[in-house]
Amino acid sequence: MLLEGRNALVTGGASGIGRAIALRLAREGARVAIADVNLASAKQVAESADALHAGAIALEVDVSSSAAVVRGVEAARSRLGPLTVLVNDAGIAGFATLLEMSEADWDRMIAVHLKGTFNVSRACLPDMVAARWGRIVNIASQAGLNGGSPGLTHYAAAKAGVIGFTKALAHEVGPLGITVNAIAPGLIDTPLIRRAGAPADLYDRVVEGMPARRIGQPEDIAAACAYLVSDEASFFTGQVMSPNGGGHM
Repeated sequence: MLLEGRNALVTGGASGIGRAIALRLAREGARVAIADVNLASAKQVAESADALHAGAIALEVDVSSSAAVVRGVEAARSRLGPLTVLVNDAGIAGFATLLEMSEADWDRMIAVHLKGTFNVSRACLPDMVAARWGRIVNIASQAGLNGGSPGLTHYAAAKAGVIGFTKALAHEVGPLGITVNAIAPGLIDTPLIRRAGAPADLYDRVVEGMPARRIGQPEDIAAACAYLVSDEASFFTGQVMSPNGGGHM
């Protein structure tokens, strides 16, 4: 088990990519705290993770609220111990052209993705500094690299911000034995995307344009994450890994 003895926090862990990551980390031996605004679903994931490796817990956390994050991290720390693995996956999605977009739409997208990554990273970092070892993986998006598609200016901007945050933080904490990387998935088949109001032909168009000729699955991203949080990835920091089936090269 690559993560035996490690304590991990996964935000947005109640479904989709976050769920797959939480289960993969548990399978690799980590004790996992699943943080999400949907506590009922987070508890279901925690039960599944606990069956793979005892110690999984569920927490209700809105990552856009610094106070809620501090409470959640303190609860995770008190129940599991110091947190040295963090996966910032909490996110929302939606399609709207800039002229249709409200200020509230923009603010919420930035608050969950970018401010949320800041809030949780800042709250967990002291444990990693004390341990002189840590792994932070921020889930960005291919849209943060290429703009995505029409209707995603707020989402692409937030994810590009996450990538910039990742690189800057890697500079700060690398000398302390902490790596910070981003994963920028292509289109992944998740409940979040299915509910986001994507164009009806989006999946067909994406598949036609990628060499892999298939939509990505949450487990594809979990596999990449499992590597990045392992000891084997100690020379891998400030990087953006993009599992996307060749849709963006």
